[in-house]
Amino acid sequence: MRFHILFLSALLSVGSMMSPGQVKPERAKNVILFLADAGGVPTFNAASFLEYKAPQRLHIQSWPNLGLSDTSPVGSYVSDSANGMTSIVTGVKTRNGVISQGPDVVRGKQDGRTLKTILEYAEERGLKTGVVTGQAITDATPAACYAHANDRGKWGEIFVQAFKPRFGDGVDVLLGGGRERIAKQLQDLGTSYEKLAAENKRPINARLEDVAANNMRPIVVADKIDVRAAALHALNILQKSKNGYFLMVEWDVHTDDPKAGLEHLIAFDKLAKEIESKVNLKDTLLLFTADHSFGFQMDGGSIDEPLLAGYDEWKNSTDKKGNVRLKNVYVNRRHTGEEVAALATGAGASQVRGYFPNTKLFHVMLNAFGWKP
Repeated sequence: MRFHILFLSALLSVGSMMSPGQVKPERAKNVILFLADAGGVPTFNAASFLEYKAPQRLHIQSWPNLGLSDTSPVGSYVSDSANGMTSIVTGVKTRNGVISQGPDVVRGKQDGRTLKTILEYAEERGLKTGVVTGQAITDATPAACYAHANDRGKWGEIFVQAFKPRFGDGVDVLLGGGRERIAKQLQDLGTSYEKLAAENKRPINARLEDVAANNMRPIVVADKIDVRAAALHALNILQKSKNGYFLMVEWDVHTDDPKAGLEHLIAFDKLAKEIESKVNLKDTLLLFTADHSFGFQMDGGSIDEPLLAGYDEWKNSTDKKGNVRLKNVYVNRRHTGEEVAALATGAGASQVRGYFPNTKLFHVMLNAFGWKP
């Protein structure tokens, strides 16, 4: 009898530490964060119609856990990618244009408080880490994972930080674009790809195809990179880690060009499905979200006609600087401030539900790993 009373008391004590409705997350060994740059809810909807002629057919739309994430920055209504991604990977909202520094920053003039990123937590604990993007490897979204800067435009300074980690041995797999502009800024800093590679004994390749098969810590700074190939290459390396891994994959889905943006999201969704088939969801959290939304809307048309009717005429027109007006689609070509979707599956995914600030996603990942901030 005494044993049963003690057991019940212990259960009640555990329950009392959790707020009503709170679910204790499953423990994850690995976390993969998919970041659709400018992937608002209307963009998800349109991508499904474009590819499958029906709503809610994207693979990620079948994931069991869904929430709506507020992306607003400090001091403004609408976020850019720097604040958006900083909020997700550090749990702290900051100012637009700032890479993983606190809101006490003065953009371009004065550093703010250095914020510890989820990648740095992983490095500190001996996990393998990877950052993959179709954009420049120093652009706001990837940079926020491994660097800290008071201005997102300081690409040279950001890239050098990959070789001067605050925790562990730094990001293990770094694959992206931006080669020419980064090289110019490195030159202004008195260094180069060749110098950095020699000093740190890490080759910096210009193409993914040039990476040696036995290189378990590859860096690729390309002119253009295949996101799918790069992500699968990174995953293959990181899955060899005994301690687990953190991987961030970004794909740009801005719909300035509506066809290109929607097709990127369709391809990204298929990549998420492919990666899901290669991992064990019992010990891996998959999280798919966006840094901010975008001014895309479907505002008319019949299911019997092409969603992007009039696209070819717009694409071939001489003036494409203004907003996009197709028969069934309007794009104002600006970031917008409404919440974005956060979708999750796997270990720890049950935490993703309801309305919440994007800073919660940092805690979702941290809690899934079982770590304290």
